[in-house]
Amino acid sequence: MRHQFELETARNPEALKRIVIEPVSRVEGHGKVTILLDDDNQVHQVRLHIVEFRGFEKFIEGRPYWEVPVLVQRLCGICPVSHHLAASKAMDMIVNGGILTPTAEKIRRLMHYGQMLQSHALHFFHLSSPDLLFGFDSDVARRNIVGVAAANPDVAKMGVLLRKFGQEVIRVTSGKRVHGTGSIPGGVNKSLSLEERDYLLKDADQMIAWSRDAVRIIKTLHRSNPALYDVFGDVPTTMMSLVDDKGDLDFYHGALRARDKDGEVIFDQVSYQGYSSLLTEGVKPWSYMKFPYITTLGEEKGWYKVGPLARVQNCDRIPTPQAEEERLELIAHGNGKPMHGSLGFHWARMIEMLCAAETIKDLLLDPDIMGAELMATGPRREEGIGVIEAPRGTLFHHYRVNADDVVTYANLIVSTTNNNTAMNVAVRDVAKNYLQGHEITEGLLNHIEVAIRCFDPCLSCATHALGKMPLEVTLVDASGREIDRMTKDSEGRVGKGAA
Repeated sequence: MRHQFELETARNPEALKRIVIEPVSRVEGHGKVTILLDDDNQVHQVRLHIVEFRGFEKFIEGRPYWEVPVLVQRLCGICPVSHHLAASKAMDMIVNGGILTPTAEKIRRLMHYGQMLQSHALHFFHLSSPDLLFGFDSDVARRNIVGVAAANPDVAKMGVLLRKFGQEVIRVTSGKRVHGTGSIPGGVNKSLSLEERDYLLKDADQMIAWSRDAVRIIKTLHRSNPALYDVFGDVPTTMMSLVDDKGDLDFYHGALRARDKDGEVIFDQVSYQGYSSLLTEGVKPWSYMKFPYITTLGEEKGWYKVGPLARVQNCDRIPTPQAEEERLELIAHGNGKPMHGSLGFHWARMIEMLCAAETIKDLLLDPDIMGAELMATGPRREEGIGVIEAPRGTLFHHYRVNADDVVTYANLIVSTTNNNTAMNVAVRDVAKNYLQGHEITEGLLNHIEVAIRCFDPCLSCATHALGKMPLEVTLVDASGREIDRMTKDSEGRVGKGAA
């Protein structure tokens, strides 16, 4: 396994040329990338810096526990359901020991699988497909969802309507498409009516078919250019995710499993209630985001990745037939070894979207989904931990509540935090392979950003903003003299000179 950051500390950094990409575009929140090169353009250091401070753990302290599932989802406008449910699961432990009625659990699952579908559709079709369909170096004016719609109207329509369907599932189960209130400590506050069930069910088969088409799109790209897709942003590392008690993929609940870079199991069926002894949250002085690692493996070897590429390769089976068929093809593509190229995230992401579509239909046909028993009672506790598989990976919520029902402690390890080291290594790998010469091009910048976007990072509670993030990159020589500068304004126009 690679050293965690073999390029982390550069010798004589003041004598090296520096490229800064700030902010990184088409991701949630604000971050920047710095690259240090010598006079021969050899990369000495690459870092992804997260320059925002979250602070939600402190905002929550002093609030009544029942407010938390609604408060924490303000972290994100794209995957709020994941925070809503992770917090609810933690608060279930506090109010009743984690007991749920069958109806409550299935409503939550329906909500969450709707979240997975809409988020994966948004990321793939709106944010990543322009790079994949047109090429990383293609005309920037074309490389966006508008360009996709012009060149591939059926693909764009499919992406829009898949996301819309996922949002409708969320609306029906949580009350709103964004920042709903359907999940509460101990259960849910509504079940589905017959009309709501039938409204969603009428489109379920079409969503499954479109999801299968999306898998075919990315699978075809991989097979047509393995020299790119199999090695771009290569990050051989440990993979961690939840699996159910049979080892199957489960986005809502399960125990922790980790495999090493060769696919060998490191640990399995470990309760996430003991996450604090399993994982250590490392810190770096140059980023507000932590760097978790598996404690027993140490900081150098214990970092890992989470999310679609980890989940699909970490589980033994996907419990829906069409997604399982596609999973087996992905595994076969790796010739018996895990795939670690970062572009593989997109293939795995579309397999997960297909699983979500199939599961949504199954849940809609389950009679429990329209049940009347929404809340369960049980013993009261002072501490709760809830873990869920968010679209971007494993998400941890941990709270303590006092006798006055007030939160006294909160700790969150979000999916992107779990991927922090892996993203840094991927960016470094791409920079070493594609950064050539003094001439800065928009396509060069995009190669580096493509590597980050593979992980679909959520750097803060900000929403995806396509083409609305200004960018300025300056290249200076060892004496500090500016050699080249390129800018991208808030409308996506690229030019030379100051922004």
